[in-house]
Amino acid sequence: MQYIIITFIFFFALRLVSLSYSIRNEKRLLKKGAKQYGRFNSLLLTLAHIAYYFGALYEAYDSGTDFNSVSVAGVGVMAFAYAMLFYVIYKLRDVWTVKLYILPEHRIERSFLFRTVRHPNYFLNIIPELVGVALLCNAWLTFSVGFPLYLTLLVVRINQEDKAMEDLWDAED
Repeated sequence: MQYIIITFIFFFALRLVSLSYSIRNEKRLLKKGAKQYGRFNSLLLTLAHIAYYFGALYEAYDSGTDFNSVSVAGVGVMAFAYAMLFYVIYKLRDVWTVKLYILPEHRIERSFLFRTVRHPNYFLNIIPELVGVALLCNAWLTFSVGFPLYLTLLVVRINQEDKAMEDLWDAED
């Protein structure tokens, strides 16, 4: 169990680093006149993320799970997810936040990854991250209940983001 906890803390600390970057960007975006979309859904996603992480950890603790080959697979999936997270942050730089903000003169990222995968932060970071946490902790109940609930909120978020950016995409065409 101790290796699960240590790994969990490591990845959770990385998530907190990304959150601190998001908060700094949010303050800058607000000063530049950015508008927030989907405020309530952002709150629900935040709560769901925390509940999912700690639900998985509790499930590992409650079942007495030891670090095993499934946990190793989870670490691999999470390493990929976090590499994608930090790459997306690197590409989006000052406009990346965990919330949905759009500037009046918002820049659309058109690099290879963003042209190839629509919403890479969700499909290459968030979804693999949740799968990885469940594998790390062997948390099958958390995955079977929490993952579909989280995906529902994520679909809402993707639709909100698409709608908020619709005018920007139209302006580029």
